[in-house]
Amino acid sequence: MSLHVGCAMWSLKPWQGRFTAHPLPAGERLRAYASWCNAVEGNTTFYATPTRETVASWAEQTGPDFRFVLKLPRPVTHEQRLSGAGPELREFLDAVEPLGPRAHALWLQLPGSFGPGDLDVLAGFLRRLPAGHRYAVEVRHRAFFDDPHAVGALEAVLAGADAEWVPFDTVMFFQAPPTSDAERDAWTKKPRMPRRSLALTDRPIVRYLGRDSTEQTVEGWRFWVEAVAGWLREGRRPTVFIHTPDNADAPRLCRRFHDEVRAEVPELAPLPEPLPVERAEQPTLF
Repeated sequence: MSLHVGCAMWSLKPWQGRFTAHPLPAGERLRAYASWCNAVEGNTTFYATPTRETVASWAEQTGPDFRFVLKLPRPVTHEQRLSGAGPELREFLDAVEPLGPRAHALWLQLPGSFGPGDLDVLAGFLRRLPAGHRYAVEVRHRAFFDDPHAVGALEAVLAGADAEWVPFDTVMFFQAPPTSDAERDAWTKKPRMPRRSLALTDRPIVRYLGRDSTEQTVEGWRFWVEAVAGWLREGRRPTVFIHTPDNADAPRLCRRFHDEVRAEVPELAPLPEPLPVERAEQPTLF
């Protein structure tokens, strides 16, 4: 039985000296993060494909049970919309190969304009992908949430490829107007997505966006604590990513979410203790 939890990144300035040692070389930050969380969203691969050497260093810093959910590059999903992006896709697949089993799923985050009329393109793309990976798809077109026919058609396409549908739950975030600069920035950038909780495979993936307020964030994830506990009882192996507008406390929130699920499912093993946080002594004048 396993539940993986993680953040949208593995390094953030507010974490230094709180969750990870400071100073810490860039090549050691993932190792430190991986003592707090056992999964991470690979958002950076959307903007640029890393070298194989860089990816090999990610593998070296993490155990074989650590999960990367890696986003396919923007040219593949957004610029060429899954058509004619063969070179970019091959470069990406070659680059991530050193992760081996740590590459838990390759994640297609599709633009909001990618709708029901594009499902044949998605189906053909998924059929052409190599069988050695698992795949997960995030959609943002409202028809996939409001139109039962479109929902059923997308589920059929994903089922045919044993691919998961990744929900991005922003319901709590948009319940009240923003109260901070970080929330105001997220308010203009994050999609207003309905909540969806039907798992299509044995390895569901959830993205959840809370608020700056820990209390509101925890209130909003109660739904997912129950859903994830149910999945675990069914023998599924979920991965949950916890976001907040500033992500300043995200590693601690991930562990709290894991603890709350474990309170519902006591046979779930606890996460290991994080590495001790060391902070360099500040120089003084005397």
